[in-house]
Amino acid sequence: MQLYNTLSANERAELIDKAGKQRLTLSFYAYAKIENPKAFRDALFLAWNPLEVLGRIYVAQEGINAQLSLPADNFYEFKNRIEEYSFMRGIRLNVAVEQDDFSFLKLTIKVRKKIVADGLNDETFDVTNKGVHLKAKEFNQLLEDPNTIVVDMRNHYESEIGHFKGAITPDVETFRESLPIIEKQLAQHKENKNLLMYCTGGIRCEKASAFFKHKGFKNVYQLEGGIIEYARQIKNEELTNNFIGKNFVFDNRLGERITDDIISRCHQCGAPCDDHTNCANDGCHLLFIQCESCKDKMQNCCSTDCLDVVQLPLVEQIKLRKGKQLGNKIFRKGKSPALKFKTSGSLTNTSLAKATKKKETIIKTALKKEIVGNGQHYYSKSKVGLFIMENGCIHNGDTLLIYGPTTGKQKVKLDTFYVNGTVSDKASKGDKVTLQLPFKLRLSDKIYKVLETT
Repeated sequence: MQLYNTLSANERAELIDKAGKQRLTLSFYAYAKIENPKAFRDALFLAWNPLEVLGRIYVAQEGINAQLSLPADNFYEFKNRIEEYSFMRGIRLNVAVEQDDFSFLKLTIKVRKKIVADGLNDETFDVTNKGVHLKAKEFNQLLEDPNTIVVDMRNHYESEIGHFKGAITPDVETFRESLPIIEKQLAQHKENKNLLMYCTGGIRCEKASAFFKHKGFKNVYQLEGGIIEYARQIKNEELTNNFIGKNFVFDNRLGERITDDIISRCHQCGAPCDDHTNCANDGCHLLFIQCESCKDKMQNCCSTDCLDVVQLPLVEQIKLRKGKQLGNKIFRKGKSPALKFKTSGSLTNTSLAKATKKKETIIKTALKKEIVGNGQHYYSKSKVGLFIMENGCIHNGDTLLIYGPTTGKQKVKLDTFYVNGTVSDKASKGDKVTLQLPFKLRLSDKIYKVLETT
């Protein structure tokens, strides 16, 4: 019985593109007592896989935490499936502020010890004894109360690009770090202040509010549905927006814009920017903020050391990282001295620039095309890409579509190119083709010949 993914991210993205279906990105969570998380996990995979659900889901004895996408046409069937479980009946589904068909490229459901790692081993702690849930309007009203302290329960890289004005933004890398820090910082206000918390979708605040009540805080409140639901309510109800900037999200988008204010800087040059990226060096993958100019100059790398590594042949790169423990490569949260303009902890409420609409990195028009080859190498100094023809043939004047999960989809009109080291106007199966490219060609990229637009 298949209970795992068989397609690569590249292959899945191609299927999504060909299907042409609008997908919804959403998230939800529920704290509940699950006796057999493994059996629950397997049942979810078997129920969701036929519905083309993709995402990252954690289940534990304390409940479920899910971020996922699915075809919009399957939304109600999916909702019916999850409501077969009593603890998920009527559950709030947080639909993303900004949609992207490629937000997730595989379905991963993992069994964890806890759905939110908290570092707590206190058997008297009751996670269901939570604080008061507030909708956006009530949240705004409590923000105006001088006896209110508002706390961001997210991590430094999340709050850096967007947060509520006047919020305490702890300089932490994990949720478990924030609990004792906030408890100590606010210890003298247990009786006389309103403790108002928020996070991305509500799951961290749910546990944090129960923790602070357990620790003796009397007036504990949380933003229901987190920043995602707040953004929806202020738009629908035409309320004042007290959030500034961008909301970090844990999928391929790495963020959804709440306001057009940019409040952070490129970590490399200091220009106003709030776009996160992961270092292109497979032995690093540091998560950091990088502007388009530095992205081009540094080839998506966080440092000159990593830039030197990615220019080595793939075999040499693999040798360098052999035996090293990489941990979670996708969302590594560590800081680096190479990032000169990184800020965290006490953050600004000042807008440094206004965001402009970004260019689409994925070409959404349907193309009739055929695969002709695979990327092999990119010579950064000369900006030349190398790929090997594995099917068909190409000629001068043809249009190529170069596609990969990091590269996106790029169109290239063939003008001058080399075949096996010699200028030519034709290449066929087995030939090595080199040509000038304004972007990095990667080993995972596939090369298509565009036949016609449909």
